[in-house]
Amino acid sequence: MQHIIFLTLPIFLFGASSFITPVEYASQLYKNPRGIGCHHCHGENGEGKIVANYVHKKVQKTFEGPRINSLEYSKFYSALNNRVDGMPRYFLTQKEIEALYLYLHKDDNNK
Repeated sequence: MQHIIFLTLPIFLFGASSFITPVEYASQLYKNPRGIGCHHCHGENGEGKIVANYVHKKVQKTFEGPRINSLEYSKFYSALNNRVDGMPRYFLTQKEIEALYLYLHKDDNNK
């Protein structure tokens, strides 16, 4: 019985979230928030990416996911909550949006 209490005590003290760091959680969320991952359009680190080149009415066009790793938080939040220029609506929670922002600015936090 003492062993069971000893083994389960860390779960109660630190919670299940202690098994994954905030950056690890954010990385997984960035790769698959609700369906298609952010990295497919915005690049592995939010640097932006060409998604497709196509012809529309005989005119060559490019569809790009913009750079998002340099946005201030209010613009980032707004972009995730509004459907603009092909951006899907993900219905993310406040904590998920904060985690994604953390992921995109993880290098800023290490300075």
